[in-house]
Amino acid sequence: TDEFNALKNKKSFYAFEERKLVLEAIRYVDLVIPENHWEQKAEDIRRHEIDALVMGDDWEGKFDELGEFCEVVYLPRTAGISTSMVKAQLSLGTNSEIQYD
Repeated sequence: TDEFNALKNKKSFYAFEERKLVLEAIRYVDLVIPENHWEQKAEDIRRHEIDALVMGDDWEGKFDELGEFCEVVYLPRTAGISTSMVKAQLSLGTNSEIQYD
């Protein structure tokens, strides 16, 4: 949620409800659960009988303990793409490539 992001000193370009709509449009996504605090993952997995928790590989190993409740999958990052880069481009109103060193 946007409120949880604020607690982590993060801000998304799109509001939670917009991000949720995008995810729900993906045919492989059954359910989007708003996250309000770190501790709720295990409870949500049990309550909703979740089969798989999928995270970016920058979180690798951080959620392994949830493997007792469901499959934990860490997806590799896409080379050359970063959220910071996309946010910078959007804030500049351009789709030209920004170089990072």
